[in-house]
Amino acid sequence: MASARPGLKLLNLFGYTGIASLAAVKAGASVTHVDASKRAVGWARDNAALSGLGDAPIRWICEDAKKWVAREQRRGARYDAIVLDPPKFGRGPAGEAWRLYEDLAELMAGCAALLSDEASFLILNAYSERITGLSLAHLTADVLCGRGGTIDWGELTLAEEGVGRAAGLSFFARWSAL
Repeated sequence: MASARPGLKLLNLFGYTGIASLAAVKAGASVTHVDASKRAVGWARDNAALSGLGDAPIRWICEDAKKWVAREQRRGARYDAIVLDPPKFGRGPAGEAWRLYEDLAELMAGCAALLSDEASFLILNAYSERITGLSLAHLTADVLCGRGGTIDWGELTLAEEGVGRAAGLSFFARWSAL
């Protein structure tokens, strides 16, 4: 994110300790950061303050991602960009269970409904030995059917410089309106 379109609204689901939120706000976006862990949201706020972004336009939400997306749909909210980095399994603040294989398709459909007509991108990252970048790309294409744009997918790796070896870290799919 070199620079964001002025007024770009980004939703960061499963925001953890906030690096994507901080990068987006630094690039000029306003961000809604959602994570079910009160501790992670606290760390993200601390990281914002330590980065000189304590007063940046970030809404900090401690909520179950599925519930938040459903509520935002009912409110008619729209976002210009969405980043999702779901775990394989997790618990919401009220004990709600998150299961990647069972819940991701529904959550992605909800995210597609939240994208504005001027949306720029949606990025999905997942860590699981049973998922591939291609399967994430197909899911993304299914929920964004008819929107146009392009979908990239692949594996995020950590390469050992000068040796030619790499370790796989996660898989991603990225939709871009361009």
